[in-house]
Amino acid sequence: MLTAGLGIWAAITIAVAGPVTSPEYLPVHVAQAEGYFAQEKLDVTLKVERSEGDAARALARGQADLTATSIDTAYGQGHVGGEPPLLLFGLTAAPPVAIVVSPSHRASIRSLADLRGQPVGLPGAGTPEHAMLTSVLSHAGIRIQQVPVHSYGLLRLAGALEQGQVAAAVLGDPWVTRLAGEGGGVLADLRTRAGARRWLGAETVHAAVFVRPDSKLSERELMAVARALLRAVARLSEGSPEARKSSKSTASSNIKSRSAPPRARLPIASGCSYPGSTTSRFPKPCSRRRRIKSSPAGRQRVKTNSTASLGSTRRWLSKQAM
Repeated sequence: MLTAGLGIWAAITIAVAGPVTSPEYLPVHVAQAEGYFAQEKLDVTLKVERSEGDAARALARGQADLTATSIDTAYGQGHVGGEPPLLLFGLTAAPPVAIVVSPSHRASIRSLADLRGQPVGLPGAGTPEHAMLTSVLSHAGIRIQQVPVHSYGLLRLAGALEQGQVAAAVLGDPWVTRLAGEGGGVLADLRTRAGARRWLGAETVHAAVFVRPDSKLSERELMAVARALLRAVARLSEGSPEARKSSKSTASSNIKSRSAPPRARLPIASGCSYPGSTTSRFPKPCSRRRRIKSSPAGRQRVKTNSTASLGSTRRWLSKQAM
């Protein structure tokens, strides 16, 4: 890569899981649309992929220098020569979903324990919603085998929940907000960082930016990427709902114009940073390479230090309709 010196640009390709409106990866698009990468002397090209798996594989195949995808997919499909990718920047703590109870079952289902023996709907098997249901139930001491799980397409799932064909379902917005307003109950809400920590039992990472283990990018260049992303997260966090919608629209316009195994040890890049740090507006390099240990449920449990907190500032994600 080129040295990011005065007047010299570093060319970096970032593979981003689609679609562009996905809230998990919105900070990457905002950093590009608002010129934050350019202000860091980075010539960034966003390679928007159709799925999280495509984004992870683009990194593994050398088609991208960095990738923005889910942690499960990155460590499952993003290996380079047998080595897992390194986590550079955490974007979200969990998928922005919630377990919603059908209006016809609100009287009988008041806690996660009440889901035993009750049909629960998912958009599909192996989806982030499936992983979250398994993890939330595991933290509550409930085995997934105790809950009959049914797979639907997203639109069919919302209808099945409304009609009482399933007692509960794992959904994201706008369905969560809409169904809650129509008499449904929110049993467990992971759409905020605090909610994810409560229902999963620990600080976690879902979506993040990863770098190849054999990357030629310098620490200076990686830090520049982290600073640009941190500015994007701050814009989304501190702006009004109108500003967030404007940022999403701008990012979308610019684009149009152009699971980790249980007990695995997952490495983090030495230049890592996490939004939400209480000590600095901009990221600092980690003093050493740290490792994340996954929980028995397959979600990533984090060992943090005093200079960085894991996950992201999540206010921009809460109450945001897809």
